[in-house]
Amino acid sequence: MPSEYNRVMCPRLRTVSVLIGLSFFLTLGALGQAAKKNPAPTCTNAERAIALAESGHCPEALPLLKRAIGQTADRDLKKRIGLDGLHCAMTRDVPYDSLDFLAALTREFPRDPDVLYAATHAFSDLSLRASQDLAREAPFSFQVHELNAEALELQGRWDEAAVEYRKILDINPMLPGVHARLGRALLSKPQATPADTEQAKKAFEEEIEIDPKNAVAEFVLGQIAADAGDSATAIRHFEKAAKLDTSFAEAYLGLGTALNSVKRYPEAIPPLEAYEKMAPDSPTGHYQLALAYAGAGRREDANREAQLQRQSSEALEAVKRKAAIAQEKQTAPAPQASEQK
Repeated sequence: MPSEYNRVMCPRLRTVSVLIGLSFFLTLGALGQAAKKNPAPTCTNAERAIALAESGHCPEALPLLKRAIGQTADRDLKKRIGLDGLHCAMTRDVPYDSLDFLAALTREFPRDPDVLYAATHAFSDLSLRASQDLAREAPFSFQVHELNAEALELQGRWDEAAVEYRKILDINPMLPGVHARLGRALLSKPQATPADTEQAKKAFEEEIEIDPKNAVAEFVLGQIAADAGDSATAIRHFEKAAKLDTSFAEAYLGLGTALNSVKRYPEAIPPLEAYEKMAPDSPTGHYQLALAYAGAGRREDANREAQLQRQSSEALEAVKRKAAIAQEKQTAPAPQASEQK
């Protein structure tokens, strides 16, 4: 049997077949083929696994590929094994078998475009399958409503997302995080009304009652208060958010800005300096810190920050221009080939 196996399977390792098709999984198979370089003259266990996978024998190949990817030192061969294993797992309806291959590929080849392309589609398919499993196994659970709400948010359908979040609260009004998500959906509407803002404020306040350590809820309440001109309330919420999460850069900026607005310049300097350390390229941070320094009588520091604000603004505009030019190139129609005479 081994000799017959070698006679039939090993020659296949010495040819490169290019699979072209609309299906991602056919493309993934092609990536596995493309990773092959100069096969050894003898048929190793790894090569046997590859031969089985690339000849359509995925059930037999998968166990061999799983072993081979951890035993193979050759990088080209490891990449090919990983892509073939991923292809087999996703096309043979055993998607969770793909996780070992995804872990190996993304660890060993974190910048490889073939690997990143394959991983993008595999993770997307795994996510879809998991959501389908959830809907089938627990169709009336709050988690299904939460998935629906998240999908609606991605589509910008904020009112419908809010309805889903309210359904979750009908099931479990004490569930952490859901009041905040409801508030987020209400505030994300392009033309949020004062009534939407008031409902969102109430939702974030209810979130804090459930989860007093929710720094994001405190920050949003601070922003709502700042937008309404209530500086004292804004300062209180921003200060709480920064204490709850010392890495929350925007909370420091909000606090410093609110303190500047009531001319408490010396108090505004520490949070704004903290923000600048976290976001040194922010024009807004430099601008607010320049105001605080100027108000505190530190003219030299204020001039330095004003200069940094101009430089960071110019750098940001340059990045925006480059992005706009790149977008124009991508969307520009392809030049027409000249007609043959």
